[in-house]
Amino acid sequence: MDNNLIHNLDQKPPSDGFTYPKFFLFVAFTVLLGTALGFGLTKLPKKGESTNLSSAQAEKTVGIADKKTFKDKAEGKLKEGGIDGEGNFHLERPGGISQNVYLTSTTVDLSQYIGKKIRVWGETFAAEKAGWLMDVGLVEILK
Repeated sequence: MDNNLIHNLDQKPPSDGFTYPKFFLFVAFTVLLGTALGFGLTKLPKKGESTNLSSAQAEKTVGIADKKTFKDKAEGKLKEGGIDGEGNFHLERPGGISQNVYLTSTTVDLSQYIGKKIRVWGETFAAEKAGWLMDVGLVEILK
């Protein structure tokens, strides 16, 4: 038992390795690391995310890669124009006009692919005039 009731206050307590400068350096490092990691994760593509296509950069596949919803597919050369108000575009395929697939899309800007050979995945809808009317969800550029 310590009988001395008066202690010297100028004496430094024994150091256990933890100091204020080390603490603040650790907090600053943690914040910077978290910020860098968060920024990097926002740049990763998300599953099922629609990808926009600018005219300057052409990507091979654009749209929503959900082949459960968009299970129908067709390929051909994309042309502008539908048939009697059904579709805004159509795919020209071998076999003549009866083999055309008329297209519309709310997820992909098809106007950027006019004149190109493409493969599309989408959902077929009932049509009155078009032999095949499809809502396109995914476009792949073919060579």
